[in-house]
Order: sequence, then structure tokens, then C-alpha cells
Amino acid sequence: MGLLVVGSIALDTVETPFDRIDNALGGSAVYVSLAASYFSGPVYMVGVVGEDFGKEHIALLEDHHVDIEGLQVVNGAKTFRWSGKYHYDLNVRDTLITELNVFESFNPIIPDNYKKARFVLLGNIDPTLQLRVLEQMENPKFVVCDTMNFWIEGKKNELLEVLKKVTVLIINDSEARLLANEPNLIRAARLIRALGPKYLIIKKGEHGALLFGENIVFSAPAYPLENIYDPTGAGDTFAGGFIGYIHKTQDISIENLKRAVVFGSAMASFCVEKFSTKGLENLTYLQVHDRFREFLKLSKFDDED
Repeated sequence: MGLLVVGSIALDTVETPFDRIDNALGGSAVYVSLAASYFSGPVYMVGVVGEDFGKEHIALLEDHHVDIEGLQVVNGAKTFRWSGKYHYDLNVRDTLITELNVFESFNPIIPDNYKKARFVLLGNIDPTLQLRVLEQMENPKFVVCDTMNFWIEGKKNELLEVLKKVTVLIINDSEARLLANEPNLIRAARLIRALGPKYLIIKKGEHGALLFGENIVFSAPAYPLENIYDPTGAGDTFAGGFIGYIHKTQDISIENLKRAVVFGSAMASFCVEKFSTKGLENLTYLQVHDRFREFLKLSKFDDED
């Protein structure tokens, strides 16, 4: 049974202090699907594009065993486009252009053979659409959800309904503070988990990630990179690596979730080394596993004598 991924598909124009790329493949569904494809298959992707979406992008997804039966192509229309410029501090960026195009009227229709998927990743889209996806699923076992400040502030009631139905929520530290209305992340995590999610992952960018469960706090480091070229999609890539590993192992124990967090961090580290999806296009599972083992070395130490 495949892994279902629902989210945005975009053509991105990105400028950093190091280079620029125009009309590059992007969107949450794309980054999640490519990252997850290194662990298990098939990945069922649901999204919408316009007729300007290149055949080379379709070929890339299919080469990574991403099933695109759920990809809606709207003739005579344009794909969602985003343009941003990053500063030397790559945590700071300016959004220059957002053109929703076909994404503005996106209605996720889940193909019949996707509806039995037990593992579901709800990308960072309108909570109303996330609920619509879950209503079409038959009996998902493990649901991971992403969201952002825009939805927390603009559609909180709908988001709260989603949170009652998910297993894991993945957000960053600023989003956690906003959602919980609490500056302390430990207290914020407790408040958010009370809203429904059994587990919460708080991404902290270059400072790693925190996994919260019942009486559990797990801290995973970020991989120390000398060259970071494009942080676009890193959070979605993390989510893809996380749920891809869970789907591969079919193990939802807390110890395996910890491993999945590290695999998610490993995939994100590959993503930021190149522009757009280039860092995810030609990996091998051996490379991924080697980086996972490097993460183990980063946080390993001996007990005192």
C-alpha cells in the first residue's frame, strides 16, 4: 500500500547571495514525494498544475516512482508560481511574487486506489482542504500534518479540527509559539499535543528538531554544512524523509520515530546543498544511510567514568 502525499506543486524563482534559478520545480508535494521515494514506494501524489508544467518535471517524478494518477492538469491555466530572495542570513527571505493560479481553486480529489493508503502526509495547504482529504480516506493509520503561520492566524478553527485527526504535527518554533500562544517551547508542545496530535515535531532550522510525545522529548541535531545554497523546501524534505522511513519500516514505536526524525534531517541536509530539487534528484539509499550514520556520530558521547 502506497504513501499518500497531498500538497502544493509550484514553479519557483529563487535568488540567494550565491546564485539564482528561474521556474524551478518546487512545492510541498514535490519535495515530500521526492524525499519519501528513497525509502519506499509507491508514493501517491495529489496536486494540481497548469499546462505550463514541463514534461521533464513529470518524468522526474515518475523516475522516482511517484504515482501521479492524482495529479490534476488544468488546460489553459498556469501552475502556482512563487518567487523569493534570501539574504546572507538564509533564515531571512523576502517573498517577491506569489501567483496562486490553478492552486487558488485546488480541490484535492483522491483516486479510488489511493483511498486505502494507511500513511498520509498533509502538506502545508488550507486546513479546509486537509479535512477534505481525510474525509475521502478509508482508514488511515498514521497521518502527518504540516501547517504555517498564515493558516494558524487565518483559519485556526479549521486547523483545530484537522489536529484532532492527525498523529503527528510538524511545525517550526515560531509557529509552535503562535499556535499555543506560549513563548516556552516545552510548555507550547504540551498545549499543542492536548489539541489532538499524539506527537509533535518542532523544527528549529540550523539548530535541529525536537520530537515530543507522552513523557518524551527527543532532540536531533542539524547536520553541519559548509555550503548551504538554497533552504527552499527543506522543511517539506524533512517531512518526506520522516514519513518515508516510517512507511518503509511500518513501525510507529517512539524509538522508530526518533530514527525517522534523524532520517528526515538527513534528507533536508541534502536538499539545501543545491538549488530547487537538485539535491534530491540523484541520491542513493546508501548515501542517505551514510549521512544518517554521520548524524549518530554527531550526538554520540561516552558516559563519565
